[in-house]
Amino acid sequence: MILVSYIVGLGIECIFAQVRKHEVSEGYFVTGMLIPLICPPDVPLWQLALAVAFAVIIGKEVFGGTGYNFLNPALVARAFLFFSYPIQMSGDTVWIAAQGDAISGATPLGEMIAGAAQPSASVLDMIIGFMPGSVGETSVIAILIGALILLVTGVASWRIMLSIFVGGAAMGLIFNAVGANEYMSMPFYYHFLMGGFMFGAVFMATDPVTAAHTNTGKYIYGFLIGVMAVLIRVVNPAYPEGMMLAILLLNVFAPLIDYYVVDANIRKRAKRAKLVSNK
Repeated sequence: MILVSYIVGLGIECIFAQVRKHEVSEGYFVTGMLIPLICPPDVPLWQLALAVAFAVIIGKEVFGGTGYNFLNPALVARAFLFFSYPIQMSGDTVWIAAQGDAISGATPLGEMIAGAAQPSASVLDMIIGFMPGSVGETSVIAILIGALILLVTGVASWRIMLSIFVGGAAMGLIFNAVGANEYMSMPFYYHFLMGGFMFGAVFMATDPVTAAHTNTGKYIYGFLIGVMAVLIRVVNPAYPEGMMLAILLLNVFAPLIDYYVVDANIRKRAKRAKLVSNK
């Protein structure tokens, strides 16, 4: 999967670099690793190749290349696969493996959508990674190690990460208060451990190109991602994994969030300057 991602993605990047007379951007070296990590381990390689091509061409290059895209390219690849090949990307039978040392069965999210009282995987199993899921999303421990590296190196924003978990917890607690079904009554922190919530919060939502850039905007951006992810999961069973759609939706609104944050600061300073001049 990694080889297909890099061969197809970098091949297209090289073609665009030659046409535009500039160097190949190093940004795809990150995207090329993220795409396989958010896909099922048994996704057909030709589908992965199509998704990579779509993400690089439609998700990034048509807007001018790295730094000009407004959607996370890796999530564009995932969305392409999800809507183009839903049978291979969603449902209870996606993750069943007939051979090897893979874990057979539905993902925890699939079990909850199907009406289970709680996931078959324990909290410890979900933390360690002993459950079905996409390549990079199952082990919370591995994701937290990645989060620590990103925070120490200053690559990712702790404001976005923190606010995503706050938003997810808030929406989860609201559903707990309603308690209309088993899924709503599930402890809110289960949402952090199941599916791509943790991976999305650490590696996807913090993309410096597509996220909000103002400090206040980062809090708003992250909080809304957390809220929308849990809301989509619980309310719309057609999309058991709400993190992808939540991040893509807020990618679209990130510039608007920054605009209103900056505009509010300008108005506040203008009002303060007016009061000072009046004195």
